[in-house]
Amino acid sequence: MTEDILQQFPEHYQYIADATNASGFTMASDPLTCSLLRTLAVSKPYGSFLELGTGTGLSTSWILDGMDKESTLISVDNAEEFLDIAKQFLGDDKRLKLVQADGGEWLKENRRRKFDFIFADTWHGKYLMLEETLTMLNKGGLYIIDDMLPQPNWPEGHAEKVAQLIKDLEAREDLLLTKMVWATGIIIAVKK
Repeated sequence: MTEDILQQFPEHYQYIADATNASGFTMASDPLTCSLLRTLAVSKPYGSFLELGTGTGLSTSWILDGMDKESTLISVDNAEEFLDIAKQFLGDDKRLKLVQADGGEWLKENRRRKFDFIFADTWHGKYLMLEETLTMLNKGGLYIIDDMLPQPNWPEGHAEKVAQLIKDLEAREDLLLTKMVWATGIIIAVKK
């Protein structure tokens, strides 16, 4: 079976995917991860959503597809050329605020904000500034990360960083984790 038989893709997904391929961006979230993000987004009506690492907006389109009309999503990326693709296809959605900024700087400037759903798909919020990011998560909020299983594009030494991140998350008493062998390897944590 092909993925399109298994999943109904968001409205703008194929346009974004085509533009992503043409741009040379190679770090997009896979459709299985994105499908899970959409399903989890439905569980947060009137939610405040944060995506760290917009890329070209592929995962953004799935999160938006699961959100209700009253929810909001802030998606942050530092690469203008890729963020422009997301703006082109998703910029008209009033629930979405696309922000071009360094992830670390954005987290520092917005540290008092609270979110019901955080998808950390870049270094900041995952390997860097984890504590600051988790402080922004509301009680009952979802923290989601992917690429926890070995990937062909991992640089040397990255496996050790992943192992340490998992160990750090498991040691926290304020989170309940589920580690999934799904897509590229996903961890879903809920704040207690």
